[in-house]
Amino acid sequence: MIKLENVSKKYGEFYAVKKLNFEIKEGEIVGFLGRNGAGKSTTMNMITGFIEPTEGTITIGGYDIDLKPKKVKALIGYMPEGVPLYTDLTVKEFVSYMADLKLIKRADKKSAVEKAINDTGLDKVQNKLVRNLSRGFKQRVSMAGALVGEPKILILDEPTVGLDPEQVIEIRELIKSLGKNHTVILSSHILSEVSQICEKVIIIDKGEILAIDTPENLESNANKNDDTQISVTVEDPDNKFEELKNKVEDIKQIVLQKEFDDGSKKYSVLVNGNKDIRKIISLECAKKSIIILELKAEEKTLEDAFIQIVEDRPELSQKEREEIDKTMELEELRNEAKKKKELKAEKKKEKELKKNEKVDDNFEEVSEDSQLEKSEKNETSKEIVKEENSKIEDTNSEEEDK
Repeated sequence: MIKLENVSKKYGEFYAVKKLNFEIKEGEIVGFLGRNGAGKSTTMNMITGFIEPTEGTITIGGYDIDLKPKKVKALIGYMPEGVPLYTDLTVKEFVSYMADLKLIKRADKKSAVEKAINDTGLDKVQNKLVRNLSRGFKQRVSMAGALVGEPKILILDEPTVGLDPEQVIEIRELIKSLGKNHTVILSSHILSEVSQICEKVIIIDKGEILAIDTPENLESNANKNDDTQISVTVEDPDNKFEELKNKVEDIKQIVLQKEFDDGSKKYSVLVNGNKDIRKIISLECAKKSIIILELKAEEKTLEDAFIQIVEDRPELSQKEREEIDKTMELEELRNEAKKKKELKAEKKKEKELKKNEKVDDNFEEVSEDSQLEKSEKNETSKEIVKEENSKIEDTNSEEEDK
């Protein structure tokens, strides 16, 4: 459905993204993860056709975005970050306006708008002004605008930012349901959210792809590469639990995390390597008459995996970010000026072409007039010659009579 081959975007000497290669299949829900300035927004803007890549090929639904931009854009629904809405419109008016922008046929528009409103749970507020809605409903309105017209691909940029926990759960469930009929690309800083919603994760940093895998595999690999952490809650009035460090050689560290009102204690046990020593801990506790209330291995999360992947790559400094933003802004201004210049040249060329066509028409008219005048002169000459010949014949005839 979506394929990027050696895609780069360069601003001056700075690469916003460099040699991106990945593929997203139809019906997948894919999380796009990266730190600030990693290249997420640049990549999504290239996929939507908002900006052009400096090099490489982007193919969407079988179409090359450079050769068939209108075909590609018809396949995509985009929900930008920050929920940019027209707040003086009602929900229905806004979704209808989005339908017009997408050039949905007049005969299909009413049903398309109704479906987008119903699919996003906005049917009860469709006649309310957008400005009077809660943040959660505004997110839904933005999503309905992306969804209207049934695009095959949905690109959602930070869809749950600023929402309360209840609203986050609602939007997550909505995205999951949309994934049944659409290919979804989800950009988010909330990694637990990506882990729960997405089937595949793409991690990008400093414009380069670092990992493409399922959340489960990334979490599993993070567990393999680090020491194991075990959480133990015990009843230990004689404080014997910390002695286990001297009894079990694989225990690296024991840290008291919390002491509860009932006298029980929660410990964090750090174990060398990827080893499960819960059975050994249970046996040693039994020997020391320590009662175990809870014993579990702490699993690594997607957040742990992400940090592990990018931790050796230092973040850009504020100065570097400002310099990059400045370069990108200048490049965009140059491109805008270039486009204006090209448009001006095109209009000038068109004007000259029309002028030449007019000159050609005038020339043809003059030529026709000249030919007509020449023809008339020829006819006049013929008549004069004919009259002269007639006179000569008459004279000859008179002389013969004499």
